[in-house]
Amino acid sequence: MQVTQRPERAVRLRRLRRTDAIRELVRETRLHPHQFVYPMFVRGGRRVREPIPSMPGQFRLSVDELVSDVSAIRGLGIDAVLLFGLPDAKDPAGSGAYADDGIVQQAVRTLRAAHPDLIVMTDVCLCEYTTHGHCGLVRDDDVDNDATLELLARTAVSQAVAGADVVAPSAMMDGQVAAIRRAMDETGCQHVAIMGYSAKYASAFYGPFREAAGSAPQFGDRRGYQMDPSNAREAEREVAVDLAEGADIVMVKPALPFLDVLSRIRRTVTAPLAAYNVSGEYAMVKAAAEHGWLDEPRAVLEVLTAIARAGADLIITYHAKEAAAWLSRR
Repeated sequence: MQVTQRPERAVRLRRLRRTDAIRELVRETRLHPHQFVYPMFVRGGRRVREPIPSMPGQFRLSVDELVSDVSAIRGLGIDAVLLFGLPDAKDPAGSGAYADDGIVQQAVRTLRAAHPDLIVMTDVCLCEYTTHGHCGLVRDDDVDNDATLELLARTAVSQAVAGADVVAPSAMMDGQVAAIRRAMDETGCQHVAIMGYSAKYASAFYGPFREAAGSAPQFGDRRGYQMDPSNAREAEREVAVDLAEGADIVMVKPALPFLDVLSRIRRTVTAPLAAYNVSGEYAMVKAAAEHGWLDEPRAVLEVLTAIARAGADLIITYHAKEAAAWLSRR
């Protein structure tokens, strides 16, 4: 009988995979609810909880319902929210974005009073507020970059004065971070941070968000100002510009199709790095789980772990509430 000779020092990587406790002990990438930022949609009215069909489990909430939901997520260890506003009326200049009594401004004031230690982040863009659905002022069927900067700055200042901790310009206008930083510093809001949507790609994965926010362009598309998905080196340039203009946090959006870009940025910058696990990524997992094709908790935590492993310090995700609950049961 032939006896198989084993090497004296066999490498057995499975030794450190044998039990849950051992796997946890040597785990390289760890998720925690403190990493999550929960995006929320706020609208007018009272006691409004309007389901978003393409994003199961997500709602358009009135301010009172928003405060109630925030109380629940705080109990799960989530410390930060990102607010998107749905105005009662729109106009070509998106004036609801920078109105002192705008829906986001109302929500920020109410949240600040109810949850003083909550990190309140606000999206700075015009697309939800304009009749044409583009992210800035439109002239001759084109978005006027420089004319838009003043309105983005006004929006950021109004949100900062209302009590936002972090303003997050997502319009992808050249110079937007510099314009916002200057305006906030001049109005006594030096303490408010800027999270740049630095590498924001023109992605097909934004569809459910546009339904939720009613922000689909009424003509053309946004490829003239959002990034080409084929480009990675350009993302490094965008991030460098945002940091030079005064961004405190930079972002890659979407997350999953651009994990390579996320990793690339992580190697080049030391600033906090965010990744946005966007609506289409959320909707795909939800749809597959509803059909029984995926184990939803395992799939979601695997997705979020991959985003963290690629280099994200902050993960903006609609899965935040459920993921935090699942992590607590591990």
